[in-house]
Amino acid sequence: MNGVNDLPQKILLQSEDHAKLLNVIDSLRSAGIGRYVHLPQLIVCGDQSSGKSSVLEAVSGIRFPTKENLCTRFATELVLRRGNEEKPKVEIIPGSERPDDEKQKLKAFSAPIADVADVPNVIEAAKTAMGLDKDARSISDDILRVEICGPHQSHLTLVDLPGHRMLPMISSLVNSYMKNRRSIILAVVSAKNDLANQIITKLARNHDPKGLRTLGIITKPDTLHRGSENEKSFVDLASNEDIVFRLGWHVLRNRDYQTRDSTAEERDEKEKEFFSEGAWTSLPPSILGIGALKPRLSAILRDQIISELPDLRKDVEEGIKTCERTLERVGPSRSTVNEQWLHLIRISQLFTSLVQASIDGVHRLRAVVSNILGELASDMRKKGHKRTILDDDSTPDDSAFPQQIRRDEFTSEVHALMKRSKGRELPGTFNPLIIGDLFYEQASQWEQIILGYAERILDATQQFLKLTLAYCADDTTQQAVQMEIIAPAMESCTDTLKKKILEILQPHKKGHPITYNHYFIDNVQKIREKRNKRDTETCLRDFFALGNFDGNRRIGKDFSLNNLLAALFRQTEQDMDRYAASEAICYMEAYYKVAMKTVVDNFAVLAIEQCILKKLPLIFNPEVVTNLDDKTLEAIAAETTESKVERSHALEKLKFLSPALQNLKRLAFRRGGHYSDVIRVKGSI
Repeated sequence: MNGVNDLPQKILLQSEDHAKLLNVIDSLRSAGIGRYVHLPQLIVCGDQSSGKSSVLEAVSGIRFPTKENLCTRFATELVLRRGNEEKPKVEIIPGSERPDDEKQKLKAFSAPIADVADVPNVIEAAKTAMGLDKDARSISDDILRVEICGPHQSHLTLVDLPGHRMLPMISSLVNSYMKNRRSIILAVVSAKNDLANQIITKLARNHDPKGLRTLGIITKPDTLHRGSENEKSFVDLASNEDIVFRLGWHVLRNRDYQTRDSTAEERDEKEKEFFSEGAWTSLPPSILGIGALKPRLSAILRDQIISELPDLRKDVEEGIKTCERTLERVGPSRSTVNEQWLHLIRISQLFTSLVQASIDGVHRLRAVVSNILGELASDMRKKGHKRTILDDDSTPDDSAFPQQIRRDEFTSEVHALMKRSKGRELPGTFNPLIIGDLFYEQASQWEQIILGYAERILDATQQFLKLTLAYCADDTTQQAVQMEIIAPAMESCTDTLKKKILEILQPHKKGHPITYNHYFIDNVQKIREKRNKRDTETCLRDFFALGNFDGNRRIGKDFSLNNLLAALFRQTEQDMDRYAASEAICYMEAYYKVAMKTVVDNFAVLAIEQCILKKLPLIFNPEVVTNLDDKTLEAIAAETTESKVERSHALEKLKFLSPALQNLKRLAFRRGGHYSDVIRVKGSI
């Protein structure tokens, strides 16, 4: 199967449809759409003197000027259409890099053409209009468009590229066309030269590695000696056995020096005679001569256009969306104060709505802040205390963080501290101030931890504001708003936040502990019960001489309950002074748990929520913009040259792409769905 060529005749395009199909694509190309999206096209490529001009002459019946080899200077678009009378037309499509005045001058190029014989002279005049007659080494990105209409023409459009030479400008131009995945490459090779020395096949392979969109054309076969190995090698090449292309190969015999003045009819007759004898008769007639090449090229171009229509339309639609996004980002023109004010108001409204949505949890900022606060709560539980108090039977790990200490050792430290600061308290009691001293030391890590998490939240907030502003405004306005409005506002928020953090931490750094939280008493009771249970277990283990305490273990009846009671009482009486130290630790631990939860909650609610999150929608809202003075407004919202150029380019591109999309939409459903049928069937092949 060879794609569309093998489709049932009922869904193949008729001549009128074929012409309309090509005309739409040609209109897109002549309008300059090719600068923005790749268009389906046939491009004629070959080394210098490979016979490209002769191929064009054979296809069109028009003599192209060969003096100085004009076609090596710029791309030539050859448009052939079938019509009742011959109507040659030559025009120039200016390159995108030309100034506007030069573009208008080239677009206005006109020269009288009575018949096709005048075309070579008009082409020379076009060369002069492009300024190429002044510098023989120059290469132009202008396109010369030659349109020929006549009763014997095929529906065909070719783009002839400069003959490849070892010149960077020519290589760049040729490669730019060949890399277009919608280009069908017509690789012209001359039988007069060694194939290995002709770079065009290598270039074709570079840009079309699988050979899916390349048709090879062999010229000058009459220069080969009949029966020679060289002739055999080119016959094999034409048979698609040496260098394999999906579209295969074609062979043309063009005019030589002796027959240079012959007519097109004489040229065609001579070609038929040449292919009717010798080694070339082994090849199918469908790949020999200009008579077979014209319909072959027409079918290839038609199939390529039809198969690429869906993706071409997608590219145009994406180009339109890109333009619309650009125009939305740079905004309308803003040369006056009022335009600048409206521009900034629009940005601030969008910015504020996005920020508010993020704070409300619609977008990610709220989730990021919540996750960070969750990590803070976890870190405060695990690492907020200066020292971890272990049971007496545990062994401290010297490398652990926070530092570990056994409870009996910590009790001894507290006992010693209480002895040094003993006041009027009775034995077994303690000065309430000792709780504060123990707590402040145990909570001495809090400030460092909380400030670290505050920095993380500020960094996340700054990043969020930066990304949000980048979405709402162009780069220049974004930078100005960031510097003039957001940065000062965030600096103020940061100062307020740090003051609030110090305010929250202040009661937990000095003074005396205060709480009316009932969980404090609950914590005291739980810690005391745990301590009493641990002490009782120790006493019972010693009394019964047990290796370890097992509550389910049964003990014999040879023990005196009075002795047991005395042992328990003696334990309490002997540890009276340490009991007070243990009680102080118990109260400190209970207060620490309550205070830690309070600090974490206050940091989240009073610091982060009130000092940062609730202020974010206010830092760049419309009211802020309204209060800006004219000088600041201009500094922020005045349009840069880059923005003007970006808007201009987007508008220009949109001017081309919008009508192009309408044409493509109409084309897809023209003539009772023929094109849609062909696309659908081809996609299933």
